[in-house]
Amino acid sequence: MFDFQLEEKIWFWILLVIPVIILLFVILQIWKRSAQKRFAKSKLLKRLSPNQSLFKSVLKIVVLCLAFACLAIALVNPKIGTKLETVKRLGVDIVFAVDVSKSMLAEDIAPNRLDKSKQLVTQIINNLASDRVGIIAYAGKAFPQLPITTDYASAKMFLQNMNTDMLSSQGTAISEAIELAKTYFDDEQQTNRVLIIISDGEDHSNVASNVAEEASDEGIRIFTIGVGDVKGGPIPIKRNGVLLNYKKDSQGETVVTKLNEETLKEIADEANGAYINGTNTSEVIEEIKDILNRMDKTEFEAKEFADFKDQFQWFLGFGIFFLFIDIFFLERKTAWLKRLNLFNENI
Repeated sequence: MFDFQLEEKIWFWILLVIPVIILLFVILQIWKRSAQKRFAKSKLLKRLSPNQSLFKSVLKIVVLCLAFACLAIALVNPKIGTKLETVKRLGVDIVFAVDVSKSMLAEDIAPNRLDKSKQLVTQIINNLASDRVGIIAYAGKAFPQLPITTDYASAKMFLQNMNTDMLSSQGTAISEAIELAKTYFDDEQQTNRVLIIISDGEDHSNVASNVAEEASDEGIRIFTIGVGDVKGGPIPIKRNGVLLNYKKDSQGETVVTKLNEETLKEIADEANGAYINGTNTSEVIEEIKDILNRMDKTEFEAKEFADFKDQFQWFLGFGIFFLFIDIFFLERKTAWLKRLNLFNENI
């Protein structure tokens, strides 16, 4: 079992050189062929330069691209950790319940309610230190996305894959999300349990407040973040990013979905929490940080990889090796290549 890290991901941009090299090579080959045709016929050209090899030219470009790829990875500096250690950490268990109902596609908050929710959760996770996180997706039903973990990278990956098509049953069943969140907290002695609900508050049931009160009795504090505008907005129907229409009701009228702050405030009040308007990302982050900092931290054990070792030297070595080969790789046919007759070059 092992884990890996990428230290300087920005150097992956060097890989953009590869398609540029390939494009320039193709353009050069087209220009050369065009120029040669104006100079002489193909049969005469083969007699004048019998040792020219298209195969070797292609091979040189492939080797050069491999060299750039290896050098880019070397600059990124991948690290591998094979030593797993059990460490003690102090933190809070936080479960994020993200609304993925169709109303979250409304664009009354940029870029839309769901993408804004993802941004908020991602930024909150980025500002955590040693807390554990879990993720729930809900619409008409609630669905577990990620159990309680300290693996923030996995949390953000699961978060980005969430969309409004992942749950077939539509609606906004906040109560089911709260019920599911109860199962995420497995330590009966733990008192610092936090559930953060990110939603537009359009709950079509009236039991969410009662369930929130029950959760509070079990030591779960619920904080709600409202995304959207109280004035509301239509729900766009898109295909491949192109707007086709807006969602309509049974009477053919365009549906306008509005941020329901009252529902979200009521849920938070019942569970000893607070409501936060999600319009300003930095203000939301600061408020959540302040709330978590004032909470008592519980000690728990977590397994972590330690002693990550640099692996850049392998890729640097291969990169230099490929560059060396490319420099001394002639574009002329050799005896073995003539015998292979690749691309029917001897015909």
